[in-house]
Amino acid sequence: MPITSTDTVTAAVRDYFRLTQQELADWLGVSAAQAGHLDTGRRELAPSTSEALAPLLAQVQAAAAAATPGTLRLASAQPALALAPPASAPLEARLDDCQHRARRLRRQLVPLLAQAETAARWAAALPALHAALPPDPGPAAEPNPATNWPAWQTWHRHRWLDARPTQLPPDQSVRYHLLRLRAEALEAEAAGLAALLPPAG
Repeated sequence: MPITSTDTVTAAVRDYFRLTQQELADWLGVSAAQAGHLDTGRRELAPSTSEALAPLLAQVQAAAAAATPGTLRLASAQPALALAPPASAPLEARLDDCQHRARRLRRQLVPLLAQAETAARWAAALPALHAALPPDPGPAAEPNPATNWPAWQTWHRHRWLDARPTQLPPDQSVRYHLLRLRAEALEAEAAGLAALLPPAG
């Protein structure tokens, strides 16, 4: 994901990891309102905030540098049979139905794809993000924020990272695969139907 000159770095990080302002504010140790000001560029990053943001931003920049476009190809072959040209009307009606249903299924896939993509980003980023922090004292060793704020903030940030999703839950995963397979089947049928129809014009 390229970061343009009109993006703020906090907005770019939030967009990449799909964080709310409150979630990013928790990591940075600022209020949600302050995070909002950073998002819109109304306030500059303080040195401590910039330091806290740096490991997240590094992951975004590394992903942007490594991004490459992908391609998807679907090839099919028709058997050589002695068949008369099929009537167009039933094929066109079925083609419209397949395309409509496939589009509806693809729309239902969008939020699941977003969740899975975000989980993959966190799974890839977490080792480096944990390593960028001081050592983790462990979930049970919560320091007292009143007497040792830096240690508590380190503990809190490790816990914040631990709470990030690293995969789509099983129930959502099965829904994703069922929707995807149904959409792909309809799209394959639509491609076959379109190939049977005479060229437009």
